[in-house]
Amino acid sequence: MTRIFVFTNHKGGVGKSTSATNIALGITQVLKRANASNCRVLLVDTDSQGHASLVTTGRKDYGADDSLYTVLMADRQNAPQTLMNCIVPSQWDEDLHVLPASPMLEGAERELMGVAGAPYRLADPLSKIAGQYAAVVIDTRPSFSLMTEMGLLAATDAIVPVEPRYLETVGLTSVIQKINDIRDGWRHPNLRVSGLLITKMDTRVRGHNHLLAEIKSHPLLGKLVLGVIPVNEAVSYAHHNHQSLFTYDPRSSASKAYIQVVGSLVRYMTKVGA
Repeated sequence: MTRIFVFTNHKGGVGKSTSATNIALGITQVLKRANASNCRVLLVDTDSQGHASLVTTGRKDYGADDSLYTVLMADRQNAPQTLMNCIVPSQWDEDLHVLPASPMLEGAERELMGVAGAPYRLADPLSKIAGQYAAVVIDTRPSFSLMTEMGLLAATDAIVPVEPRYLETVGLTSVIQKINDIRDGWRHPNLRVSGLLITKMDTRVRGHNHLLAEIKSHPLLGKLVLGVIPVNEAVSYAHHNHQSLFTYDPRSSASKAYIQVVGSLVRYMTKVGA
């Protein structure tokens, strides 16, 4: 089964899109180096701001006919083919494909309000084509909205990016509980919280070190720490140039940390797929 990773947190500015885009590319590149039979990865952008779409494709002008919005509004019978038609190649790698977001997603929730089965309008068509990819990565908006529910219901694995200043145990536990509530409430048992990704870590800040140590020692949360991404100016420069971290500065501390995370996820994909 193709693993579908959804990156989600109800707080903004935690490196969610940065993590989703670079990890999606990283999976593709690691699989290529391993001579895997399928190296293709699909990145799905469900955030109306379209940041993931912009940095990977160089565009943010997707609309009613060529974006995720098109898929959500399509007749259910035609939705899988519509989804395939809306997928575009990224500028980062020929094997990294993108289902782009549109500003029109902002109004999609209102349009779908009360529509039967609305939360499954991504999961259903995506399930029909996911097998064509080695992995799918979904980027979500910074809230637990209908769009985020769609991403969670389409996914097998939830990863929560979080800054050290937001590492309070109570806050993180509530995020995990919300994901579990969606899993149980919508009867989607295949979804699991598979990792916490600590971003923008600055070891020079005492509070960062204290909070990270607190999380690692926590009986539940400590087992979920997937990786620690250091604060690094290469991230913002890479964004500005619409490049991946691995292209802009492969030797940066953030690039090296993300590669370690990618390696862990590829090993996980291999293990659960065995």
